[in-house]
Amino acid sequence: MTEPVPSSTGRTVAINGASGLIGSALSAALRGRGDQVVHLVRRAPRASGGLEPGVREVQWSPGGELDPAALDGVSAVVNLAGAGIGDQRWSDARKRLLVSSRLESTGTIARAVAACAPDTRPRLLSSSAVGYYGDRGEDVLTEESDPGDGFLANLCRDWEAATWPAERAGASVVHFRTGIVISPRGGALGRLMLLARFGLAGPLGRGKQYWSWITLHDHARALTFLVDHPSLTGAVNLTGPHPDTQADVVRALGDELHRPTLLPAPGFALRLGLGELAQDMVLASQRVLPQVLSEAGFSWDHEDLSTAMTWLGHAQREAAPADRD
Repeated sequence: MTEPVPSSTGRTVAINGASGLIGSALSAALRGRGDQVVHLVRRAPRASGGLEPGVREVQWSPGGELDPAALDGVSAVVNLAGAGIGDQRWSDARKRLLVSSRLESTGTIARAVAACAPDTRPRLLSSSAVGYYGDRGEDVLTEESDPGDGFLANLCRDWEAATWPAERAGASVVHFRTGIVISPRGGALGRLMLLARFGLAGPLGRGKQYWSWITLHDHARALTFLVDHPSLTGAVNLTGPHPDTQADVVRALGDELHRPTLLPAPGFALRLGLGELAQDMVLASQRVLPQVLSEAGFSWDHEDLSTAMTWLGHAQREAAPADRD
């Protein structure tokens, strides 16, 4: 069992993608315990007076270079690069963007980490996804499982390989493979939640495909745990400990919203409407277990669908007044 880390570490953590769903939650979690954060931004950085306490900004070019001096005093860099995977149908142009936005950003950060002095070189936590495993049916998958087939699996494999400059230089590197993130602010379940509010959600395809999920709250906690434990390297699955079928996830969501979840969406219709995205993501089955986190002593606040959906409902109600302003 890994010993707990004090709630206030005084670390400085750099985040690429700090304005996104996961990045903003991680930034808040780190600052909430007393850490400092550096947001890597493409635009001109704002002065400290226009930022939240504990935040400073550094400008960079994802497809160019990041000055290693920008990482002075940084304990870890969290790379959350990439255009949204499920935002739109995968045309050839969209697929090129999904690849380039990940490989270029990751390569730039990896080279900057590699260029840092060995005694001050930060740890690199680089994003990936459970799509790495492809469509595997009911097979139980851990970090030791082989990669799968398909566009998304190949993308994840190349995405992880883009950290090689940092690994070759001897940096501590983690590839965190994220599952479906349950969040009151959208994410992968955003459209499904909208349908569920109107009683229009239901099984996608047969509904028997496994969805390996994690709440946004636990995802931020897991990333913070990885920041604090540099001995953990390589692949780490960022999912909850109990993957569920898609039908079970939707049913639990409907129960929390007090809405029926009986309207199915046939697989052929999803393939027709979404193309390759449907096959690689919506209908794919990945029964992923977070073996590394479990063995390292991480504990989830939301281990099962019941606690996850209760948290989701509470978080939505808490956010509702602000949404109406």
